[in-house]
Amino acid sequence: MKNLSVASALFAAASLCTAYAQELPKTQLKIVGGLSNLAPYNDFEKPFWTTTVPALSGGQVTADIKGFNEMGLKGPELLRLMSQGVVEFGTATLSYFASDDPINEAVDLAGLTTDARTQRQVVTAFEPVYEKLYGGANGVKLLGLSPYPAQVLFCNAEMKSLADLKGKKVRTSSRTQAELIEALGGTSVTMAFGEVVPAMQNKVVDCAITGSMSGHSAKWYEVSTHLVALPINWNPQIHAVNQKAWNRLDPKVQTFLQTNIDKMLDAMWNGAAAQTQLGYDCNTGAAACTQPVKGKMVLVQPSEADRALLKKTMQDTVLPKWAARCSVQCVADFNATIGKSLGLTARK
Repeated sequence: MKNLSVASALFAAASLCTAYAQELPKTQLKIVGGLSNLAPYNDFEKPFWTTTVPALSGGQVTADIKGFNEMGLKGPELLRLMSQGVVEFGTATLSYFASDDPINEAVDLAGLTTDARTQRQVVTAFEPVYEKLYGGANGVKLLGLSPYPAQVLFCNAEMKSLADLKGKKVRTSSRTQAELIEALGGTSVTMAFGEVVPAMQNKVVDCAITGSMSGHSAKWYEVSTHLVALPINWNPQIHAVNQKAWNRLDPKVQTFLQTNIDKMLDAMWNGAAAQTQLGYDCNTGAAACTQPVKGKMVLVQPSEADRALLKKTMQDTVLPKWAARCSVQCVADFNATIGKSLGLTARK
């Protein structure tokens, strides 16, 4: 009976592909993906566009994809390039646009959430606000948001708790991360991801924040000794398309793409917690690590006091500072969505 069910499922899938092949017009897409050396791109984005989309469409819809770094782009210019139609489909980290408008920080304030399920709840609540923001004068259609593995502290120094950040120099990648570190008594240092390894080696910084798997991919375990297993934030990415380019697509192709992009994003969200744990395992050399190379870092498990300190610092410092630089409407939108979901109130 079980084999019959499997056979039926396979037949249904094959029939679905055939149906797609008959209905969908031949379509070739160009995608600018996320950072090509990191897990979200290699494990999800690239196989989705190069394998899943052609397979499900019976070869009718195909795509070329390159990470924005492979194209000589820095990231912050992607929203502008999508708005202009120079880039049609693109993936970009929200924090890249924070200096343009602090509303882009709303879903990822440092200390806001410490698990992937709650982070997705936050993103889902605020997504309509971003749809309106990007879809107005920007002319960009938001297709969805996805997370990186949890952004955590890698330190080349003894760490037993968050309180040990006092007096340490910490590489941060967003304004809210910097505000959190400063509030905890550390010194925030801004530098590019690729500069962190030599900076750690030369003690230019004592710690740095990045995704647990991103740090492993970049071999941060070679220059750091302690990994703090407490998510600071999630560094979400937007997946979007130029509205005019989207409008040119056949409606059947639009439906096909949005349906399957939603499934890819589900997989990325479902994988966020697992990827975070894999980063912990592989940086510390745990038996559960499935990567060929393992680190030997010390995994620092957060105490209840650490969690309480992170939450208090977010509420007392990070949230008020963000609210001060965001618009009245932005703060109102936060309170009506994320604030309502988490029991928080931002005040202008």
